[in-house]
Amino acid sequence: MTGYAAITGWGKCVPPAVLTNEEIASVIDTSDEWIRTRSGIIERRVSHVPGSDLAAVAAQRALAAADADVKDVDLLIVATCTPDTVIPSTAAHVQRKTGAYNAAVFDLNAGCSGFVYGLTVATSMIRSGAFKKALVIGSERITWFLNWSLRDTAVLFGDGAGAVVVEPSEEECGLLFSHLGCEGDAADALQIPDFGTTGNRFAADYGVFGVQFDGREIFRRAVKGMAMETKIVLEELGLTTHDIDRIIPHQANLRIIESLAKYLSVDMSRVEVNIHNYGNTSAATIPVAMTEALEAGRIKSGDRILLAAFGAGLTRAAGLIRWGERTTPLKLSDAELPPCNQSALEILAEAIEHTL
Repeated sequence: MTGYAAITGWGKCVPPAVLTNEEIASVIDTSDEWIRTRSGIIERRVSHVPGSDLAAVAAQRALAAADADVKDVDLLIVATCTPDTVIPSTAAHVQRKTGAYNAAVFDLNAGCSGFVYGLTVATSMIRSGAFKKALVIGSERITWFLNWSLRDTAVLFGDGAGAVVVEPSEEECGLLFSHLGCEGDAADALQIPDFGTTGNRFAADYGVFGVQFDGREIFRRAVKGMAMETKIVLEELGLTTHDIDRIIPHQANLRIIESLAKYLSVDMSRVEVNIHNYGNTSAATIPVAMTEALEAGRIKSGDRILLAAFGAGLTRAAGLIRWGERTTPLKLSDAELPPCNQSALEILAEAIEHTL
């Protein structure tokens, strides 16, 4: 066993096409006020490329921040619930696009809790001594699944990716402890039942996805579940919320984030919030928010950072990171997505026409 598993690199990739509330209101019966007051979302991004492209760019930026050679990556985990293909894994596509050919690769689907699950797995595998350099990526292209006749869900989601590099360290840093859980009795509160081998592939509307979303049940379980996982983590480490410098929660709904902060008696000034810019990007929300916090100087050397998430399943997760010495990238990557010559509504036009 090695000592710890430090986060040495970080990066994000959000597609350039922006979809505002007003633009959504131009095609479905809603308004900016309705969306904003219920979710805190103002705009979100829509990808013109597969999710593996987002993941690959985020990964390359994280590797540059760590000044790490992609050939040294021996573990690549992609947390996603919106895979490019069911066979092979999205991670296999990311390996090809990044050149990480010496890595063991796999996808991990824990919904919106996926990044914390993935970081937990990578940390354990690094600390076991079996692996030396891991890439953990949260990447989603959720807008591809949206059914625009379902107003309550269509307005909530966006696309994006975030990544971190994890390496062995003797310094007390990285993910010190995490706790994961799931409430499978409520699995149908958030699901896409017509995607996968249980779907009717001969149905007339095959390819139009009926997202099942019980917002009230999810809200209730999300706050309680994240708070419970957080309590377990803090108690294990002998800490209280007063010892936490920053909280990076999953960005699903501003009211859920505020309720969690209130439950934990933490001022919102210590909580990362970017849902207004991106909506819910599922497994990508935490690594994107972490990257932006570092870019803005809100994470300092030695900070204790609490991660909290919940997602489809209904999964839940929390973890405590002790940040290492370095908070600035060693290098910058020139990796970019292919150019996008369409607006967000133009990218979505066929899906909107087909589902409305």
